[in-house]
Amino acid sequence: MDDVPTLVEPDWLADRLGEPELRLLDCTAHLSFHPETGARRTDSGRPGWERAHVPGSVHVDVPTTLSTTEGPAYPYQAPTAEAFAAAMERLGVGDDSRVVLYDSAGGGWAARVWWLLRVFGFERAGVLDGGWIGWVEGGRPVSTAAGGSRSAADPGSEPAAAADGAATNGPEPATFTPDPRPELFADRAEVRASVDDEDRLLLNALRPVDFAGTGLVKYGRPGRIPSSVNLPAVGEDAIVDPESHRYLPVPELRRRFADVGAFDCDRLIAYCGGAIAASKIGLAATLVGIDDVAVYDGSLAEWGASSLPMETG
Repeated sequence: MDDVPTLVEPDWLADRLGEPELRLLDCTAHLSFHPETGARRTDSGRPGWERAHVPGSVHVDVPTTLSTTEGPAYPYQAPTAEAFAAAMERLGVGDDSRVVLYDSAGGGWAARVWWLLRVFGFERAGVLDGGWIGWVEGGRPVSTAAGGSRSAADPGSEPAAAADGAATNGPEPATFTPDPRPELFADRAEVRASVDDEDRLLLNALRPVDFAGTGLVKYGRPGRIPSSVNLPAVGEDAIVDPESHRYLPVPELRRRFADVGAFDCDRLIAYCGGAIAASKIGLAATLVGIDDVAVYDGSLAEWGASSLPMETG
C-alpha cells in the first residue's frame, strides 16, 4: 500500500475510497469570537457531517474528544497519550491504518489532528488539500449515510442508522500504539527561554491585525510574544488560500518561510491563539523541509492569561 502524502490531492483520495486500511476523519469545528468581548465559542461540526460528508468518513470533535477536558490548563490542551490512543481506537484508527483528515473550516482542525498524530508517533496520515470545499467542487461522491458514525466521545452510544434505514456498524476494532514525540510541542517555559535566543524563531500564525494587537482582544491581552515574527495561517494573504482552502504551492511557501528567517534558525516554534492555526504552520514547515519545528500548545490562550510580557504595534 502506498504511503499517504502530507497534502492529499482529492483525486488521490477518490481513487482509494473503500480501501480497507484507509480511515477518513472529518475534523470540522467552528471557532468564533464575540464581536465586542472577544469571548471564544467553539461549535461542533458534526451537524454538517451528518448532512453530507466524504463517503466512509467519521466525524471527530477535536475540542471534546482530542483535547483535555478535565481541568485543562488552556483551551484545546493536548490529551495524554493514553487518552489519544483510546480515542483513535474508537474511531477505527490503528497502527496499520492510513489516515486522511479534512474539515470544512479552512483546514486548521485537520492540521491539528495531523500534528497530534505525529506527536504520538503516527506518520501515515495526510490532510486533504482544499478540505471539504475542494472535495465537493470537483463533483466527487458525497454521502449522507450515517454509517460508522459511532461517537468517539461516547463509545457506548449506538451507531446511527444509514440514510436508507439499514442497520450500520461502528468502526472496525483497532489497536493504536502511541510513541510520543514530546519535542513536537513547546511549553511555556521553553517559549519564554526562546524570546532572547537568536537561534530560536517564534512564529505567530495569526492575522496581522492580531499580531499587531490592534484588533479585537481575543486572548486576554492584545499583541504577541516578544521577538515573534508573523506568518499568517488564517485570513487574507495566508499560507492557506481563504477561499479554496488549499495550501500555497511549495515554492511560494518556501519563499514566505525564508522571508521570516525560518531557514536560519535552529528551532522554529509556531503559536497562535489555541494551537490550531499554528498546526497549519507546522504542516507547511514540514512541506518545505524545516526539520526542527514545534507547536506551542498553550499559545496565546495560556500566555495571554499570564503576566508574561507581550508586545504590540
